[in-house]
Amino acid sequence: MTNTRGDKDAGFGPVLERIKDSTGARTQVELAAVLGIRQSSISDAKRRNSVPSDWYLKLFRKYGLNPDWLALGRGPQYIKTKEGYHPYDEPALSSFHEDASAYGDPLATGKTVTFYAMTGENTKEGKWKPVSAGEVSIPAAYDRESLLVIQMDGSAMEPLIRAGAYVGLDRDQTAVRSGELYAVQMPYEGLSLKRIYLDTEKGRYQLRSENAAHAEQAFPVEEFADKIVGRVIWVIQEF
Repeated sequence: MTNTRGDKDAGFGPVLERIKDSTGARTQVELAAVLGIRQSSISDAKRRNSVPSDWYLKLFRKYGLNPDWLALGRGPQYIKTKEGYHPYDEPALSSFHEDASAYGDPLATGKTVTFYAMTGENTKEGKWKPVSAGEVSIPAAYDRESLLVIQMDGSAMEPLIRAGAYVGLDRDQTAVRSGELYAVQMPYEGLSLKRIYLDTEKGRYQLRSENAAHAEQAFPVEEFADKIVGRVIWVIQEF
């Protein structure tokens, strides 16, 4: 089980140093190789002072690193070793182990929230209308007033986000930052998670899935303003 978060409060500098210390990467060339990305992506993240959420997932998968230790410097450095997961075997859907020493720490406590289906309901205008699909326990630190939790369906974002994953969206973050993940309303289809890029030359947004089997889509900028529901800020899913 892994929690992956793109927390705007984490700050790029401290997270970068923890990544370097854990992986032995000392240069952007080495770090890009570790993460399987272009060097320019590191420069972009530094400029935004924000660590992309998929970095945490890659580092968890490759090194067993705890996303919350990377983001905030709290908890154990590793939550998966050759012997398996430790020490966080419970509670379900949380990688945080609660004990007396952590009492009062929002990272050590859970909160039950409602999650919604991506299909939802359609209004007469074809817009997505949230429909409750159940409740899930998340770390209290993951909650915020603008949070909307959905459950991933389909394979469009695999292997990064798999079907059944719980995805946290910040509904206040609808301004597009090129390369980030967003939930987008598709007329009469419901929500879709996409990585969005701005094509300034053609005046349009390009929407890409992680799964290459899904075709890229494009929308004129002027038609796209009301289609974004929120930016992906964390993912909780079975590993």
